[in-house]
Amino acid sequence: MIEHATLAGGCFWCLEAVFTQLRGVRRVASGYTGGRRMNPTYEQVCSGATGHAEVVRIEYDATEITFNDLLDVFFTIHDPTTLNRQGADTGTQYRSAVFFESPAQAEATRAKIAALTAEQVWDDPIVTEVAPLTQFFEAESYHQDYFARNPQNPYCAAVIAPKVAKARKVFFERLRATA
Repeated sequence: MIEHATLAGGCFWCLEAVFTQLRGVRRVASGYTGGRRMNPTYEQVCSGATGHAEVVRIEYDATEITFNDLLDVFFTIHDPTTLNRQGADTGTQYRSAVFFESPAQAEATRAKIAALTAEQVWDDPIVTEVAPLTQFFEAESYHQDYFARNPQNPYCAAVIAPKVAKARKVFFERLRATA
């Protein structure tokens, strides 16, 4: 059963690099959502004026990986306690958000946030936005598979590679056989 999840956790290159390695994930597309402008460009989103967040839209087989599994990975690979910021990336376009596509996804996300809060995983409160997906705009082609195509890029080596390594270690049992 093919489903979709749309997640924002800072730079979309980081999220895409991790989620593409998971068994059951069929496709990951970098893009934009949550703002006011139709068909935004990367430059427009980076300005912070569109209201859009950098997101990944994950197409997955729910018989192989669940939405809750995706949330586990999501909340492991980014800091959901920093408002409009991930590392050195600042602005509303880098906010933490789950753009749900069904009431079940909204409920699962809120339950996950409540559980993580109760477990006191972080010292600060979780600020992840939980909002309905209205429209997804796929990013320009040069943003797709960015980490795979540019592993020697300094940002990729310094920021993305450690996130991928952490996810591979923590979620080893969920990796594709070819990952």
